[in-house]
Amino acid sequence: MTSDNTNSTTDAATNASDDQLLVLPDALRGELKDPIGPIETDADALLADVEGPLIAVGDVVTYHLLEAGRTPDVALVDERTEREAVDDEIQAAVTDEIHLEAVNPPAEISADVIRALREGLDREEPTTILVDGEEDLVALPAIVAAPEGASVVYGQPGEGMVHVTVTDDHRREMRALLERFDGDTERLWTLLEE
Repeated sequence: MTSDNTNSTTDAATNASDDQLLVLPDALRGELKDPIGPIETDADALLADVEGPLIAVGDVVTYHLLEAGRTPDVALVDERTEREAVDDEIQAAVTDEIHLEAVNPPAEISADVIRALREGLDREEPTTILVDGEEDLVALPAIVAAPEGASVVYGQPGEGMVHVTVTDDHRREMRALLERFDGDTERLWTLLEE
C-alpha cells in the first residue's frame, strides 16, 4: 500500500468537533434505504452506461469495478462492508494505492471527508480515499459535487450496485436531502464549491 497522504487526518482527529458538518437524523434513516438510481448486479453491464467520470463509494463496489477493468476516478473505501471487515482479497485490491485519507465517523459527514472528496475530484489521476470511520453517506455530497454526466456508484446491501448518472435534478434532490440533516449545511456547500 502506498500513501501520499496530502490530507491532514491528524488535525481532523484532534479537532473532531470542528470537523463535524452533518449528522444523519434518525427520521431520515429509513428514507436513505431507497436506492437513488437503478440497481445493477453486473459491473460490466453497469460500466457500459458510464460515459464520464466514475466515483465509487464502498469497498465491494470499488472491487467489482476494478475486477471489470475500470479504475474509478475517485473511490472511497473504509475496509468494511455492512459493518464487517471486507475479506483479504477485496481489502488488498481496493487499498493497493491509497492517495488520501480522511476521518468520517459513522452516520456523519465530516469536513475532512468532503475536503478529500473535493481534492479527489480535482485530480487528473485516479484517487483512492481511505476513510477512517464510514464512507456510506459520502455518496450524497458526491452527487452534488460531481460534474454533469458523471457516474456515482454505491452499494445497496443485499441487492447490488446503485448507478446514479449525475444531472441537475439529482443534485437538487441531494441538496434538499442534505438540508434535512442536522448540522452546518452552509459550510458543506462552501467546502463542496472550493
